[in-house]
Amino acid sequence: MSESTTNQPWLDDAKQDIGQWSASMPKDADEQPIDWQWIASLDLRHGIGVAAQQHIDLLSALCTASAGNVTSESSSTSQPSARPSAQQLHDLLKDDLAIRDRLEPVIAQCNSTFMTDFDRLIASYRLPRALAYANRRLCDEIAMLRQIGVAMGLWTITEERRERVTVPVLQSGSSAAAGGVVLDDIQDCTSDIVNARAARRAAEKRQKHASDRSVSRANLGGVTSPGGSTLFDYGSGSTGSANGTQENAVDQKQTSRLSEYRKSDWRDAYLPGRDVDNVMGIDIETTGTDPARVYIIDVGFEYMNMISPRPADAPAGYQYEQGYYEAGDAYGQSRLAFGVPAENAALGNPLIRDLTGIDVRTRSVAEAASSFRLFDEWPAAQIGLLQRLEQQPYVAHNARFEHSFFMLNVAGYAESYRAGKITIIDTLPMSRRWDEGSIPDDEHPYGNNTLDAYAKRQGALDESKSERHLGLEDTHIMLVAMKHHLGVLRAEGRGPWGVDGKFGIGGKHCGRRR
Repeated sequence: MSESTTNQPWLDDAKQDIGQWSASMPKDADEQPIDWQWIASLDLRHGIGVAAQQHIDLLSALCTASAGNVTSESSSTSQPSARPSAQQLHDLLKDDLAIRDRLEPVIAQCNSTFMTDFDRLIASYRLPRALAYANRRLCDEIAMLRQIGVAMGLWTITEERRERVTVPVLQSGSSAAAGGVVLDDIQDCTSDIVNARAARRAAEKRQKHASDRSVSRANLGGVTSPGGSTLFDYGSGSTGSANGTQENAVDQKQTSRLSEYRKSDWRDAYLPGRDVDNVMGIDIETTGTDPARVYIIDVGFEYMNMISPRPADAPAGYQYEQGYYEAGDAYGQSRLAFGVPAENAALGNPLIRDLTGIDVRTRSVAEAASSFRLFDEWPAAQIGLLQRLEQQPYVAHNARFEHSFFMLNVAGYAESYRAGKITIIDTLPMSRRWDEGSIPDDEHPYGNNTLDAYAKRQGALDESKSERHLGLEDTHIMLVAMKHHLGVLRAEGRGPWGVDGKFGIGGKHCGRRR
């Protein structure tokens, strides 16, 4: 583990909050009792993985295994640079997976516990941030152990999509050394855990809806109300049509799609209001999708006024990576690049490299000449970003993604959000609710609401070009699309200016705005 990782005293300080959390959160996201004494025993600063605890140098072990150097099967952990034996590798991986499977449901439960702590018994979110910090390094250790096994010929790895989650699956290798290695107990169980959790929550939701409908039917007010009570109507009724002839001519499948698509849902809370003006657009690039497992490697943001003129004193002529982008009304552009731990860099990330052009192999913070720093180890970067996020609404496309990463990476963000100091606007529900070009079809049965599609429909991106997948460039086309879209909606009296539109700046925030 890098020197920078060990110089993080806040990770130890975070354990001081265990008393607050244990009083409010007895169970994890899978309804299992939390052993808070075990949480307190974890070495969050130096590493919670077994290899880290035993001071095994996995980088050297991977190098040795990749070079084909054979060490004795009795290699001990007192020789940290030696390649572990097949059984040692199996045991390390098994123990690390067990730690992760035990820790991640705790992290997953923290958000709802913190946000529903209306008595403010939990003052800080630093403990979940610390657990996520340690879990990221644990995931790197797990990935290193798997790759060492590949290099030793013990197994091969394939990626499989299992409902909501893609997981690595180990298959027996070709090496004779693989003969005695059991793989069943070192397979990744993430899909089983996540899918079971989702199924349980869906069942609970259905049960609640059924209960609410029963209450609605029992409501005496419904006896005298035309059509009965609709207090808990979740959209099960028919949408109807004034023109029956035309409706009968529409394909029934498409009618059903549109009916479902146009229902109001939780995303509507992120829609802008009719008075929204100065906003900060932001987009992040990461090494994956789970904020408790992966790293932020690129942040891009800029500002734009939706109503008032661009500040006269703001510098003009900013040059984006894409030369055909014009700054227009945007100002205050900023691009921040971050690194990854040495273990993460050693493994590479072809998917992210092909998508963004960022090769994490060149961003190891352990390199002496490296100019990169880890975002989750850089307090000044976190403070600076938080201050900007608090000053005006911030806008993102599929903003829950950015929000989830900020919760587990930015010191003070969760506390500020809960206090109502942060407002979030999302252009994805703008596309879904107010852009007719997004409606579902056979090619896009759930609607076409990617940033690429939305920006093209709003004239912010040429049809011959594609979304760049870099923070600043994607932020720019998002804000250009948003401003154009709001202009059209204002002229047509739709969206925020329609009968169901919001007054004020809109967006999602907590608490009272003063």
